[in-house]
Amino acid sequence: MTTGDVSRATYPKHPDAARPGPAVILVQPQLAENVGTTARAMLNCGLTELRLVRPREDWLSERAIRASAGADAVLQKARQFDTTEAAIADLHRVYATTGRNRFMVKPVVTPHQAAVELRGLLAEDLACGVLFGPERTGLENDDVALADTVVTVPLNPDYCSLNLAQSVLIMAYEWYQAGNPAEPRAMTKGAAPVATKEQLLGFFHHLERELDDCGFFRVEEKRPSMVRNIRNMFERADLTLQEVRTLHGMVHELVTFRKRKGEKDEP
Repeated sequence: MTTGDVSRATYPKHPDAARPGPAVILVQPQLAENVGTTARAMLNCGLTELRLVRPREDWLSERAIRASAGADAVLQKARQFDTTEAAIADLHRVYATTGRNRFMVKPVVTPHQAAVELRGLLAEDLACGVLFGPERTGLENDDVALADTVVTVPLNPDYCSLNLAQSVLIMAYEWYQAGNPAEPRAMTKGAAPVATKEQLLGFFHHLERELDDCGFFRVEEKRPSMVRNIRNMFERADLTLQEVRTLHGMVHELVTFRKRKGEKDEP
């Protein structure tokens, strides 16, 4: 395989080239060059939506643009966010890439399987994204907990070290090669739209606030893992907007009943 401008073979235009792909979300990328090479990997495979969560360096610096090797249009359109939650708020489905077992109850797929699923989801007009962690440490557990599915690349178990652009390229390549949209997993939802991450996170915050108030999280050091487990349960439920509203109502009524009961029990 050649690189740069040494040799450029010509291939027929991919039949799905115009279809919008999933957003690539880099969480706390450290080096501008790595953001540039990520943009290069994305554009090679027709992906153009880049989101950055608290990047350490300027993604429009000369170093980043030079590393992008002509894919600076992706960098110019990139959007910056303060939190991972904000970066995925408008998405319906999120995949998190990790090479380590996070001991969470989540579906785990290969990049190829993820690409096929993403094709089907996007064909249903569901906005999707793929999370990639910092170069040195990868995604934090709280970021992985926000995702619906974990993506792990099956590599040599004795040595499986990928840099950021390589990880993005593997996902992007599988996306590009997946070709025609696949049949998504079927679920009858009626007329109710699938809940966005923003709507789901709103429910999480409501539920967790009330659980804090009632003393459910009694052991403070266990609270983060308990919160992740609760969120993972609801993430797997594939909730619609109406179901999220119903859950809000259930929590509200339970809290209201508890307060009324407490008032009656007072001497």
